[in-house]
Amino acid sequence: MTPVPLPPSFLRGHVAHRALHGPGRPENSRAAIRAAIDLGVAVELDVQRSSDGVAMAFHDYVLDRLTPAKGAIFLNEAASLGSTPLSGGDEGIPTLAEALAEVAGRVPVLIEVKDQDGDMGPNVGPLEDGVAAALDGYAGDVALMSFNPNSVAAMAERRPDLPRGLTTSAFRAENWPELTAATRDRLRAVPDLERVGAAFVSHEVGALDMPRIAEIAARLPVLCWTVRSEAQEREARRIAAGVTFEGYVPQALSA
Repeated sequence: MTPVPLPPSFLRGHVAHRALHGPGRPENSRAAIRAAIDLGVAVELDVQRSSDGVAMAFHDYVLDRLTPAKGAIFLNEAASLGSTPLSGGDEGIPTLAEALAEVAGRVPVLIEVKDQDGDMGPNVGPLEDGVAAALDGYAGDVALMSFNPNSVAAMAERRPDLPRGLTTSAFRAENWPELTAATRDRLRAVPDLERVGAAFVSHEVGALDMPRIAEIAARLPVLCWTVRSEAQEREARRIAAGVTFEGYVPQALSA
């Protein structure tokens, strides 16, 4: 599968993790998106699906941490989720289409499609349909990625015109207890670049020294997640062409 090159706007730049969240600006909220636009940085958004197949800008599989509600997000319709307040803010959970309307092409958007299979397997499709629907007619720099290679392949079928990449990690057992050992070992080797037409990887910042990442960096851009200090950013940029950050304002942007 032929890769679609990552736009230059993503390279050497800064990507706000779950948008520029902080006090009064919950993760993946419209307020956090507006703050990222004001700072002039790209936005990273996570997407989960509603029960009626709408892509929602939300990270977790359950509502408990980020809202006063409880339970799995996919058991709720989009309209109900939209009226569910995000803790620490004054807005409900946005759909991906609403988040993209907030951006309106002003900064690049990096969309992480969350695994819906449970073990990074082939049981995907409804969320990818929702993402493709939300992107219909959107004008602006967008890139798609997922830890699940099958999700990336599904997005390639639905939006072959958009750049796509793999979100990657060292997949240590203590960090990924929900995955089988066989799945962790397979994904650690990043074997699916050609199969899914990946134009980049976004790798765990604490594992950028993996030999496999050095091999990939010789031919594709490597982004990284999640950088939490200037010192960590300086170290990451020895390899990474772009950094996803949170918890600090990069010095290059604070003047």
